[in-house]
Amino acid sequence: MPKTVLLGVRSFASGLDMTGVSNKMELSAEVEEKESTNYASQGYKEVLGGLSSAEISGEGQWEAGDPSKVDDAAWAQFGGTGPWSVSANNAAAVGGLCYFTKALRCDYKLFADVGEVAPWTSTAKSAWPLVRGQFAHPPGTARTTTGTGTALNLGGVAARKRLYAALHVLSVAGTTPSLTARVESAADEAFTAPTTRLTFTAATTPGGQILRTTGDAITDAWWRIAWTVTGTTPSFLFAAALGIG
Repeated sequence: MPKTVLLGVRSFASGLDMTGVSNKMELSAEVEEKESTNYASQGYKEVLGGLSSAEISGEGQWEAGDPSKVDDAAWAQFGGTGPWSVSANNAAAVGGLCYFTKALRCDYKLFADVGEVAPWTSTAKSAWPLVRGQFAHPPGTARTTTGTGTALNLGGVAARKRLYAALHVLSVAGTTPSLTARVESAADEAFTAPTTRLTFTAATTPGGQILRTTGDAITDAWWRIAWTVTGTTPSFLFAAALGIG
């Protein structure tokens, strides 16, 4: 990806698409610096890496009135953990670069001076590792029937590494609609013999989930999202991200 002007950053917090109400998103990651200087350090400090952490902060225009609005969602998520995903200016296209984590929404600030567009700011702090992965399902494609997503060549998972998967269910319509998403892997792009690695809890309302594998090695290099849809005239908009960390 070449140098870019930030015009199309997509961001999702659990079941909320923040793209249309945000004008600033920042992502940071750090490792604690632990000094280990000793008499053999030859007069220079030595340091070791300690605990890692990540933070996602954003701001934008305040709206309220239903669960798809930033105020309603922020209050529902406040003090709780869920998936947060941020794009790299690629409109959440399948295969596009994505950073995601399980995070705690730890603060929420709103309102400002008279005459200003009502603002909001909020911060989420990581409860799981920050993962650099790819979008596996686009948020703007409605799913009304059972299906499978595009195959992504993420590579195998080494021992003590994990495959992480984030699911953001953004809208739900129909009578008794239900969406059960899962993560499949295979040795080939055609998914001749797919294996289910993770299964999300059935979703009937907007919301978010994030899962990870156990830490055992997985040799399959190809990955995809698949889903089962049930109900009467069901329709779901959702985004998903996959990555190894």
